[in-house]
Amino acid sequence: MRKDSFGINIKQYCRAHEKSITAAMSKNGVTSELVELHREKIAIVQHERLVHLIVTVMVVFVELFTVDLVLLHPEKAGIPGAIVMLGLAVLLGFYFYHYFFLENTVQRWYRLLDEMRKKEAVL
Repeated sequence: MRKDSFGINIKQYCRAHEKSITAAMSKNGVTSELVELHREKIAIVQHERLVHLIVTVMVVFVELFTVDLVLLHPEKAGIPGAIVMLGLAVLLGFYFYHYFFLENTVQRWYRLLDEMRKKEAVL
């Protein structure tokens, strides 16, 4: 059975790529192949970031609906509605944490790409 049959660990994936790209830059310098590989990885993480943004926004709307239901109509929502509201709030915390990881990684990789282009232009 494949190790990643249930998806990849995106944090390990990003850290491994960043480590390998910086090692390759210091060992072999910057090549056009290295720049292209890095651009492909940026595209992958950008897609992941977009998907997580869409899911996060959808969960925010559901959370707002639940908060409205619980606070404005407590007789209809009751305790189960409050539990759902709190559960969604916790879920949103994890979604925000993961989204910010992806956002910061992409921005850090943009700076790395700029560095690579400057070094490539010097060669």
